[in-house]
Amino acid sequence: MLTDTHAHLFDEQFSADFEEVIERAIAKNLQYIVIPATDLASSEKAIRLAERYPMIYATAGVHPHDTKNWDSAWLKTIEEFASHPKVVAIGEIGLDYFYDFSPKPQQLKAFRDQIELALSLDLPVVVHNRDSDDDMMEIIRSYSGSGLRAQFHCFNGSLAHALDYIAMHHMISFTGNITFKKSDDLRETVRQIPLKHVMVETDSPYMTPVPFRGKRNEPANVELVLKTLAELHAISMEEAANITSLNAQQFFAMGKSTRLTYVYPLHKALYINITNRCNADCIFCARKEDAMINGLSLRMKKSEEPAAAIYIDQIGDPKKYSEIVFCGYGEPTIRWDVVKEVAAYVKNAGGKTRLNTNGHGNVINKRDITPEMENLIDIVSISLNSTDKKQYAELMRVPEHHFDEMISFARLAKAHTKQVVLSVVDYPDIDKAAAEEFVTKRVGVDFRVRPYF
Repeated sequence: MLTDTHAHLFDEQFSADFEEVIERAIAKNLQYIVIPATDLASSEKAIRLAERYPMIYATAGVHPHDTKNWDSAWLKTIEEFASHPKVVAIGEIGLDYFYDFSPKPQQLKAFRDQIELALSLDLPVVVHNRDSDDDMMEIIRSYSGSGLRAQFHCFNGSLAHALDYIAMHHMISFTGNITFKKSDDLRETVRQIPLKHVMVETDSPYMTPVPFRGKRNEPANVELVLKTLAELHAISMEEAANITSLNAQQFFAMGKSTRLTYVYPLHKALYINITNRCNADCIFCARKEDAMINGLSLRMKKSEEPAAAIYIDQIGDPKKYSEIVFCGYGEPTIRWDVVKEVAAYVKNAGGKTRLNTNGHGNVINKRDITPEMENLIDIVSISLNSTDKKQYAELMRVPEHHFDEMISFARLAKAHTKQVVLSVVDYPDIDKAAAEEFVTKRVGVDFRVRPYF
């Protein structure tokens, strides 16, 4: 299912064929459409449309173009609009120094006033930013840690700014501009941004994507934006749709949460969600937060952990995948017997296997389990995280002796598998060069740096 997070359907350009526009959106599998307001009048229009159509949600707010007569008394009206159950954000608000239809002091005041309102109502904001990057960054940084959640709509800024916004837990939203012929720099930015932080939109009736550029835009065209996004990240349309739609649902609090996923495809591999339980508590792990990956929920209670037969049924023919990977938001060796049973099925059916682990399997199972990997596990990937025992213990919140246990596990596993890889997260204060030398020279296995987001 697809989601268009920004479509001005109250615009007069839709007055003659509104029903057909919605029908075409439904035919393209759109599940939700968010209509962002630009002033008080359009806030009310957006709400009326949201009342008529279950798939439509609205925002309330005043666009920077319309802040020349900004009056803080308008906040009361916006707050009243925001009390409607189908209003999911304050917006479209922000700064626009390109057209400069409103004096900068008025824009800045209106922007801050509406951010404060959003914070008081615990609502996200939809942000417009054009030729105002410095002031925008200064304002957004001033709210860092406040709980502000922002969607930077129709993003056309630098990768550095995008990553700064992501670091402050905001979302980046792309529209038809990523399909334009001269948008190579923007497409490179799209490629570099983790999809967990991305949403898609049309900005209808504007920003029509190729090949319909020059014509009126509409929500059905979000499919073309999504297609470009999927190509840039080398994933399927289905995967891109899952990720961006779930991002939108969570950000705007629309719809129901995604059900638990036992297996999940990533690129050409199939990953097996064994457990959420772990003997460690890494400071960079999202296990206790949303436990999401690529739009799928991996959050699992102990009572929900399935038997091996469930995994085997969902795997089907393992040769369809490059490998079967035991990896979720937990330590798979906690359910080592289940891992072995599933791995035996995969190997007997001609598939390949990989175990992603923290290397504490022998401690957890109170025996050396590495001989049991023989002919079951092809590759063992272990989270090294640091070559310093103290830092390792602090990062993973485990006793320092677990570092020695992990190194021992890696050396023992070499004798029973095809490959052992020790990895570190690309995290501040971790000496990656020292880690590579330690892994390749002292432990004698392969080394990898995995991204931190």
